[in-house]
Amino acid sequence: MSKVVIGASYGDEGKGLTTSFLCNEYIKDGRKPMVVRFNGGSQAGHTVNHNEYRHVFANFGSGTLQGVPTFWSEYCTISPIGILNEFNALHEAGVKPKLYIHPLCAVTTPYDRQFNCHIEKNNQHGSCGMGFGSTIQRQEDYFKLFVQDLFFDNVLEQKLNNIKNYYAKKLSSVTGSTILPAFLDNVLKVDINDFIQVIKRIKYFINVDDGSHLLTTHDLVFEGAQGILLDQDFGFFPNVTRSNTTSKNALEILKKRDLSGVSKPEIYYITRAYQTRHGNGYMSNEKYAHLLKLQNHELETNVTNEFQGNFKRTVLDLDSLNYAFTCDNNFSKGLTKNLVITCVDQTGEDIHATVDGGLFKMKISEILSYLTPTFDKVYVSRGDSMNDITLLR
Repeated sequence: MSKVVIGASYGDEGKGLTTSFLCNEYIKDGRKPMVVRFNGGSQAGHTVNHNEYRHVFANFGSGTLQGVPTFWSEYCTISPIGILNEFNALHEAGVKPKLYIHPLCAVTTPYDRQFNCHIEKNNQHGSCGMGFGSTIQRQEDYFKLFVQDLFFDNVLEQKLNNIKNYYAKKLSSVTGSTILPAFLDNVLKVDINDFIQVIKRIKYFINVDDGSHLLTTHDLVFEGAQGILLDQDFGFFPNVTRSNTTSKNALEILKKRDLSGVSKPEIYYITRAYQTRHGNGYMSNEKYAHLLKLQNHELETNVTNEFQGNFKRTVLDLDSLNYAFTCDNNFSKGLTKNLVITCVDQTGEDIHATVDGGLFKMKISEILSYLTPTFDKVYVSRGDSMNDITLLR
């Protein structure tokens, strides 16, 4: 069995919460779940509150606190530094995460992150500055570094040197670049030996696996990163992420492993009871932001930062949700669709929302009549724990 968790907006919808909930449903049935990350990288931030321990997952799946292993697919990037830091934090909390990584996952280096941070100050595309986009671009430019390369010392050393030269040449060709001196100065100061030491440490606890057997022995929860409105094909360029945030990759993974016919996957779309966007770029209904009155949101994970900018909030746009569902239907047509509405404890049961340009006040349950898919199940979350999720319909 497999379930695919998809953000229906600009990210930050509650995918970690939903993933944890679905893992728990499998565990209660005596099954063996595994979380599969199928897009993005360490720039994800999925908050899970389990047994009064709260953790933001970026490099491990959101079922980790329940002992559920994670498979990092070939459609993702990994950050060795991020993996080590998060592993140590989990280990200190008494959690022993199990991480499997596809050998063809791209690896983010300190050079990628330095470039991302400096170029973002000029472009202001809304990047979180973790190096995901620059890693993808470097891979497309053939300066590739895969997880499998980390296990060959000479290969790793030479590829890291080539990547350093790649960025130096890339920026030196930009006439009059205001970021060139600062970036090159930072690159030259990077002690790549520190990075290599990090790689040596994570090799003790990561497992390199292509998933050909692994994914056939577990019930799968595919955990998406970001949201459909940030998709590189369907979002509002240039303020998009460099990945497919729809169900496209998850369904490709099932097809590759010949798993899609065993039990058809179910899609779980996630939306808050209001609209958010972290970073620059278009978001509808900003003129109605003053109508959004929130409560119980003191533990919000998202805050304004140097690279993404402000965390914006406003009332729900049901037309934007329908657009997101339409985009995903290009890949998931005919599959069972479910909806999870989170953060209802923050808005209350009555919310403002727009439909066809008109502003209305309605109950949470009433928004379903304006949404295009016919949902099999609809859940509502009135808190930040999986125990706060209840079936609405």
